[in-house]
Amino acid sequence: MKPAVFEYHTPTELNEALDLLEEFGFDAKIMSGGQSLIPMMNMRLARPKVIIDINNISDLNYIRVNDSVVQIGGMTRHYQVEESEKISQVCPLLSEGMKLIGHSQIRSRGTIGGSVAHADPTAELPVMLATLGATITLASSDGLRTVTTDEFFITYMTTAMEMNEILVSVEIPLPPKRTGFAIDEFTLRKGDFGIVLAAAMVTLDEEGKISAATLCLGGVDGVPVVLEEVTEGLIGHFPDDELISECCNLIGEFIDPEPDVHASAEYRKDLSITYAKRVLLLASNRASISEVK
Repeated sequence: MKPAVFEYHTPTELNEALDLLEEFGFDAKIMSGGQSLIPMMNMRLARPKVIIDINNISDLNYIRVNDSVVQIGGMTRHYQVEESEKISQVCPLLSEGMKLIGHSQIRSRGTIGGSVAHADPTAELPVMLATLGATITLASSDGLRTVTTDEFFITYMTTAMEMNEILVSVEIPLPPKRTGFAIDEFTLRKGDFGIVLAAAMVTLDEEGKISAATLCLGGVDGVPVVLEEVTEGLIGHFPDDELISECCNLIGEFIDPEPDVHASAEYRKDLSITYAKRVLLLASNRASISEVK
């Protein structure tokens, strides 16, 4: 199939793109990587009258690391994050998780901003950002505003972005020392979206006890689900297989996944428990190794 007729604009400056959004309003759609938008247009599931292609706005393509945060521009490609030495050193969860996104062809074209704005609850990037406590910066002709992932993701493929806004960057606080990360997912085929995915971040104190832990699941709700109720039982204890299993066995009480053609609700719950245990154990082990280093 082919898309419906549309008007096409290629701004080279952010302000130019924002002006176009103000001019065309709900008739316009932003295109960055186009990995989701183009197939939807080809199947006529999306019929925007105006496409604003922001690929030529080079100012939105960057990776910056300072003493406290990692900043990634909205037009940064997945492969750039995957291959960044800076990212692998300060936030290896991103490096590891990027490898799970689709195939190399997808990662060469797909963008950080496009993936986050698309807000698929089974996509890896939203889960990683929620795990890492990231914030998202949106630009409009009125200026910039920054929101948390909790505020940004509303439900399935629905976000807090207004029709006149563009996602310009994500910002991730640098994790403390003695922090380990892990991400894993269950897919039907390599490169598919996950049926269930889990990511974890575990920080140890000087005694080797868990001082902070985050567990986030994807594929079990319309948004990434951070399960503080599960990880709070780990705080103040040494990492232990039995303790982690005991805490993760509570997951079924806090999620209510919807069944679909790929998996029943109970199967998703079972997968969630299995993968949560796996990533929390691996993140704890990596934190211990980091502590020794």
